[in-house]
Amino acid sequence: MDILKVNNVSKRYTNHVALDDVSLSVPEGSIYGLLGPNGAGKTTLIRIINHITAPDSGSVEFLGHPLTADDVVNIGYLPEERGLYKKMRVGDQALFFARLKGLKTKEATAELRKWFDRFGISDWWNRKVEELSKGMAQKVQFIVTVLHRPKLLIFDEPFSGFDPINADLLKNEILRLRDEGATVIFSTHNMDSVETLCDNITLINRSHNILSGNVTEIRQRMGRGRYRLSFEGDPQALLAALGDRVVDHTFEKEVNSPVTNARLLLQPDVTIRETISLANGSVDLVSFDRAMPSMNEIFIHTVKNNEQ
Repeated sequence: MDILKVNNVSKRYTNHVALDDVSLSVPEGSIYGLLGPNGAGKTTLIRIINHITAPDSGSVEFLGHPLTADDVVNIGYLPEERGLYKKMRVGDQALFFARLKGLKTKEATAELRKWFDRFGISDWWNRKVEELSKGMAQKVQFIVTVLHRPKLLIFDEPFSGFDPINADLLKNEILRLRDEGATVIFSTHNMDSVETLCDNITLINRSHNILSGNVTEIRQRMGRGRYRLSFEGDPQALLAALGDRVVDHTFEKEVNSPVTNARLLLQPDVTIRETISLANGSVDLVSFDRAMPSMNEIFIHTVKNNEQ
């Protein structure tokens, strides 16, 4: 079942088209990446999903019915531009936001204490917000976003400002929330996080949805004909043996080693068996495998092609 469906949504601001006939479906219980260059329309779409603004045309469905203001209680949203009241104490502020989400004081305090312990910030409960580092403040904001256990969580650049250790902590918490039944949408420029976390993605560029689908299937589809191999011998002999089967190639000689590493893009009808056979007749293969493109490569390639 899809927890969220965006159906042909368009949105214009004066002379700027923010979204143009954008559609996507987010499966329940998944982690969904919303990707795109700055200014592509991602934030506008997130604001529409959060019922902050309305589309000019199209519709949004939540759990099978048209999205309404009443559904917002089941959505947790952590925007990229975040803010806390600097003069308030950290615990009081977190409790304030929890009460706004409908939690009773006793319940909210108990849950907040658990989260503060988990994130290693319990000692900061009675300190003022202005004393927090950026990373600590973002931990607090993450906690108050997820505390009321919404069915849909939306994170806009959630790893911004975190060191690798705390970014890893946050990734594990997102996975745990998914495993406990939440659906997660997150917008990020960190493509490594997309590969690690996302089941599905949508890539928006210039107000249009230019790529959607399962991450593994997209990488496999766009990686067809791409191989990575290491060998000993003459690179030109390898190219001669493969002939016009090679569309593109790169070679990199290992330092103080007879081994050369290569990346090949071959014609789509060339089989692995044929490639290995021809390569073995010209050089000594050390290793051979498919070269799946990274999400970063897919992002750059797809956006550039869309802009031509």
